[in-house]
Amino acid sequence: MSSIGTGYDLSVSTYSPDGRLFQVEYAGKAVEAAGVAIGLRCSDGVVLGVERILHSKLLVKGANRRIQSLDDSIGLASAGLLADGVHLADRGRDEVWNFRETYNAPIPTQILADRLSMYVQAYTAYSSVRPFGVSSLVAGVDKTGPRLFCIEPSGVFYGYRGYAVGKGAVLARTELEKAVGKETEEGGVALTCREGVLEVARIIHLVHDDNKDKEFELEMTWISPESNMKHAVVPADLLAEADAKGKAALEEGMEED
Repeated sequence: MSSIGTGYDLSVSTYSPDGRLFQVEYAGKAVEAAGVAIGLRCSDGVVLGVERILHSKLLVKGANRRIQSLDDSIGLASAGLLADGVHLADRGRDEVWNFRETYNAPIPTQILADRLSMYVQAYTAYSSVRPFGVSSLVAGVDKTGPRLFCIEPSGVFYGYRGYAVGKGAVLARTELEKAVGKETEEGGVALTCREGVLEVARIIHLVHDDNKDKEFELEMTWISPESNMKHAVVPADLLAEADAKGKAALEEGMEED
């Protein structure tokens, strides 16, 4: 029994005969068409980086940021529909405030990721709404240490040592596996946040060149000892160094080929 072209994609709450929700899969396609977003859990913190495509030369530098702060030590990077990412970040800040008002304590990263995933999942269960066309990386540092989670359009979320979403995510994940392949005795990632910034920048440049996209701005944040364990933009000098080394690594790779 075929489920292609038979109207099973007209409502997000309608299953096809083989148990698929086509609108959720379409939302995943929206994510795959967006610039890559990468998260890397390091030994002393977490690094987030995104490829912000410049669709027009008239854009103001730094406009349409794709990484936002949810709490002092929690950040969110998204790939997909920008407006959906902004809305989900606003919801995340509401959850942070609600938890702090109720328990008089900062929200653990995993609990925040769980609450946001349930919110996203609810948008796959009612015919009057559409799924979120965005995959989000939630990164934070709490009592349990550095944490990184990815929330998919279906509402499922997983914890990762390093992960990438968006266009070129498969290549980026392959490079991340090489970067985090060597673990510490405690099972963590051996890279420091400074090393992580350079690695994430290199991967973003590699993925961007592979996709042959328009020009882009490198947007990066971290939660590290240098930022007093707060979610903050990577310092301009380090960002410039990472950008330059990413371009240099790409050129070296092209020469070797």
